[in-house]
Amino acid sequence: MNAARGRHILMQRTARAAPLPRRAAFMLTAALVTALAACSGGGSVNIANSQRGDPATVDFPIFYVKHTVPKNAAGVVQQDDLRVLRDAVPSADLFMRATASPSATETNITARLTAGASWDVKDVDTSADGTKVAFAMRGPLAMNQDPKMPPSWRIYEYVIATNNLHAVINPATDPDPLTVNDVSPHYLPDGRILFSSTRQTQSKGILLDEGKPQFEAQDEDRNESAFVLEVMNADGTGVHQISFNQSHDRDATVLANGRVLWSRWDHAPGKDAMHLYSANPDGTDLELYYGANSHMTGTNNTVVEFVQPRQMQDGRTLALIRQYTGVDFGGNLVIIDGVHYAENTQPLAANSSLTGPAQTPATTNPVRTIPGPSPGGRFNSGYPLQDGTSRILVSWSQCRLIDNTQTPPAIVPCTSNALAQPNVQAAPPLYSVWMFDPVQNTLMPLMSPVEGIMVTDVAVAQPHPLPAVILDKVPGVDLDQNLVNAGVGVIDIRSVYDIDGVDTANPNIPTVADSAKTPPGTRTARFIRLEKAVSIPDRTIVNLSAAAFGASDYMLEIMGYAPIEPDGSVHIEVPANVAFRVSVLDANARRIGSPQGVWLQVKPGEVLKCNGCHTPASAQRPISHGRAGLFASAWAGAAVAGVPFPHTIAAGPGAFIPQAGETMGEARMRVSCANDNPPCKQMVPGVNVTYTDVWTDPAQATPGAPINYRYDDATQFMTAIPTSAVCVTAWAANCRIVINYPRHIQALWDLSRPAVVGGMVVDHTCSQAGCHNPTNAAGAAQTPAGNLDLTNSASTDVPQEFTSYRQLLFPHNTVIMGAPGPSVGPYLNAGSANGGLSAQFLNRFATGSGSTHAGWLSPAELRLLSEWVDIGAQYFNNPFDPAVPVN
Repeated sequence: MNAARGRHILMQRTARAAPLPRRAAFMLTAALVTALAACSGGGSVNIANSQRGDPATVDFPIFYVKHTVPKNAAGVVQQDDLRVLRDAVPSADLFMRATASPSATETNITARLTAGASWDVKDVDTSADGTKVAFAMRGPLAMNQDPKMPPSWRIYEYVIATNNLHAVINPATDPDPLTVNDVSPHYLPDGRILFSSTRQTQSKGILLDEGKPQFEAQDEDRNESAFVLEVMNADGTGVHQISFNQSHDRDATVLANGRVLWSRWDHAPGKDAMHLYSANPDGTDLELYYGANSHMTGTNNTVVEFVQPRQMQDGRTLALIRQYTGVDFGGNLVIIDGVHYAENTQPLAANSSLTGPAQTPATTNPVRTIPGPSPGGRFNSGYPLQDGTSRILVSWSQCRLIDNTQTPPAIVPCTSNALAQPNVQAAPPLYSVWMFDPVQNTLMPLMSPVEGIMVTDVAVAQPHPLPAVILDKVPGVDLDQNLVNAGVGVIDIRSVYDIDGVDTANPNIPTVADSAKTPPGTRTARFIRLEKAVSIPDRTIVNLSAAAFGASDYMLEIMGYAPIEPDGSVHIEVPANVAFRVSVLDANARRIGSPQGVWLQVKPGEVLKCNGCHTPASAQRPISHGRAGLFASAWAGAAVAGVPFPHTIAAGPGAFIPQAGETMGEARMRVSCANDNPPCKQMVPGVNVTYTDVWTDPAQATPGAPINYRYDDATQFMTAIPTSAVCVTAWAANCRIVINYPRHIQALWDLSRPAVVGGMVVDHTCSQAGCHNPTNAAGAAQTPAGNLDLTNSASTDVPQEFTSYRQLLFPHNTVIMGAPGPSVGPYLNAGSANGGLSAQFLNRFATGSGSTHAGWLSPAELRLLSEWVDIGAQYFNNPFDPAVPVN
């Protein structure tokens, strides 16, 4: 594998309209004209006459939330933020109308709970049979309510026929504390309820397995607890977690095929966007659905996020696109062909002749997704009807401006002339309920807007066909019981040399896999590393200083290593119910190129299948991966059953004879599971980096040399090991390699290293006086060797970090004759041990390098340095370490 290509493991799984003519706007009724004195002008919005009732009527109840427009003390609208789910916007109530008609009677559903107090309500959804409504509610709220303090968001249900309103999870029997938040409910076709929650039910159990206290992990901005997907029975029992993202999973819905679709905040290192993901209702087979590389599709090609997905009757997906914040609670509605596309211009392989676009605006009106006035107004939410008309019930606000030339300032329409004036200022939004017809491009009002009130979160209790029911997989039936008992799943990669469906091995995968043609020591990809996100607690639990993270703004643990088979395949166990990523390594256990860039997960017993690797997306090459059917596999595996791979052991207990189509990894692990004791032991990763050639037949080719980078080899490793002694000898799902710079890396610089050179004993201790130390052997000041101070003194720029850490990873001034000299450093590239600076630094210690430092660090010590640099060169990777810097 060519490191210069900067690729990483993909989760590209193996398989399983023209603009419409605009209609002339109708005149509004006199009453509506009065209420909407500031409607958009210039014919920019087609508004149908509210007296033409039949086209708007839906003979089923509609639901919506009425909010007070939130403003600060100065009267400025307080903007929402898609990245903040816990915030409250008081006060609000849920309302119902018996039909979608302007004349229908309005009923306050939640007044029985909220009367006389301030509550908030959001995330309204209805059951497929149209009999029930689920929503999130929080209250009573205090003035200037702290969003992090109780009361918390809870899921409520309203039964239409019986007028019954109740909390789904009885507060008196809820096993979780009152601080947990539940939002965004949706009915599954089997009657259970899917929702987003900070309960993190299974994740908290994993924390206990890791020897940590239970807590709500924060999102990767460390702003609030991460909301992940959970499922509960209709009566609120049986709550369990199905997604393990490190930031928010929100706005879940169910597609007609039974799969769950939601908006994921993909905030893994180097990423920050919301796009659409899907999975089975039990959390298995999680994959990207749409939009990871379609974010630059907003106004003037600006960035947008994809939220509130709902499938339309024709199979396409309605979604709201908008920026995170600053857009008055709304954006534009787009209709996405997610059946044939994974991105706006990237179809699935079966639809390769299609060119897109996959997403089209629902309206031709000029709706802007950037801050400032939007001539076409803005949508807050949309709920597709299921009556064959393609209509959408929407919450929509017209465009209005504040005219500061009048005294007092007045609200005026967004006419062309008004929008052309300098320093135009949008008026507060005026969302209300409308019936939108995307075919005719008309909006018909269903109520008169009220100043200071915004109507949001619309839904229709219209019966529609029940989505397919996908049953949860059953251990011992659908899932391997042994894997379930061990708390692991399996990751199966056909070949890491498969790049975007192309065989990039040199010259090809069959040649590289053949030891007679490619000596094992010359293969590029040698090991795979499993890297796990570290959950960060709230500041009230541990108030971490920025110094705790150091060069990176995140923490990572390593769960284990395994060798990559000669054909580039991998078939190994991985811990279940955690967010992890994988990296492909060379023979020095250093990452090749970039890490696989999104958080993966497996449920206990699940087998996650992948074709291979991919190059990271860029502006020049915005290709997405991680969805079934995007690429064909470049490696067919064994051509026929029963025939050994070329020049491999053909008989005896060490033979791995493939079945047709199997990779080397699949063949090896099938045989291991059938013959080894314990079964499948060759599927188990380890904390040591070891390789033994189990393939090459020595009678036909030269086997590869063993590789052993071991923490438990006292001849190579004499400092504290970053894992437990138990994990060194017997790997399990809770094993972790946790590297903290002061304990594990600084120890390398301070370790006494006597050596015999030319018959004399010399000291190669890195941080000793006279070497990488600001004093010489006599105690006088000196310039440290190489202008690199490796002592554990407090840094002058960040006193909570050692001088050695800062000088290795950040530029610093030299000192010449007591005065500041030129800036030097850094010496390492945080996040890449094979990066130019890192490689230069690490290779100075390699035996045979010719460097004056050659052999001063053992291969196992260099492995420790390499893995620490690769995962981000953090100062600490354990937020609960007694020495971790805190505020």
